[in-house]
Amino acid sequence: MELWNNGNPDGFLELSSDYVVYFDPVFEKKFVGKKALEDYYEGFRGKNKIDSYDMIEPVVQVMSGCAVLMYDYEARRERQSYRMHCTEVYQTDPSGQWKITHTHWSFVLNNR
Repeated sequence: MELWNNGNPDGFLELSSDYVVYFDPVFEKKFVGKKALEDYYEGFRGKNKIDSYDMIEPVVQVMSGCAVLMYDYEARRERQSYRMHCTEVYQTDPSGQWKITHTHWSFVLNNR
């Protein structure tokens, strides 16, 4: 997250599996595969600068060879803030490393 918040998507790309599926609420279609995600993330390189952020109420559910991370992400930049829900599914690859196989972002429209 630190890399991402400073305009560097490499951390997330290293964590992503080759067959990752990524949902972003600003796009009609999902991104399928690491190459598609790399192409999307490249548009953020050097541009994304977040002053501060919080991962709110993270929850991790672990099953055999699979883990689901769910949290709210609140970012602040230039005296503005926004909040999003995030769900990420991790699986172990053949070498035993945890890789993201699915990411789903959605907007928080009401901060109740």
